[in-house]
Amino acid sequence: MDKPHVIGIAGSSGSGKTFFLKSFLDHFKQDQITLISQDDYYIPANTKTQEENRLYNFDVPTSIDREAFFKDIKDLFEGKVIHKEEYTFNNPNIAPKMLEIKPAPILIVEGLFIFHYEEVNDLLNYRIFLDADEDVALKRRLKRDLLERGYDHDDVMYKWINHVVPSYNTYLLPYREICDRVIVNNSDDPELINQATNNISEDLKEKLQLA
Repeated sequence: MDKPHVIGIAGSSGSGKTFFLKSFLDHFKQDQITLISQDDYYIPANTKTQEENRLYNFDVPTSIDREAFFKDIKDLFEGKVIHKEEYTFNNPNIAPKMLEIKPAPILIVEGLFIFHYEEVNDLLNYRIFLDADEDVALKRRLKRDLLERGYDHDDVMYKWINHVVPSYNTYLLPYREICDRVIVNNSDDPELINQATNNISEDLKEKLQLA
């Protein structure tokens, strides 16, 4: 198999990255594109060191099984199929699915640390940075974590102030200027994202000669 065209997509928490990925993937046939997510490589929480308040910090590079993440990316380069259990963010009410990640001409690598991990960043052909103003991002984070994941409000705010924002400033923001495309998503109008993914996907199809 020829080396895939690798697109790195990273964004601040609350930047709309999940919707962006779904919109982007919808522009391609299943055999044209595949996605590998850093989130599925979190080291189990019960193996991590706890802070005094017993809140885990998932927003540091050492929270990810970096070696396994890179190995699976390289295996996709070699045409191998990856089987990986989906990460459910420690939600006991969700039964994790077994993911089957198949190689394809376009490989999407997404996650908070993909530019910080040098071995991953070196593989990327195109980098997309999603961002949002902090007040907008926090509002979205609160809605997701309180409603969808059932977290406590004080826990969410503690993690935002002590984990999420410092991690963004240290491990993601410094790479903003090296990215090929920066998308500031402060609107909840899906047309902004749909237009961006349509433009990028059309250029990509033309470049790779995909029908």
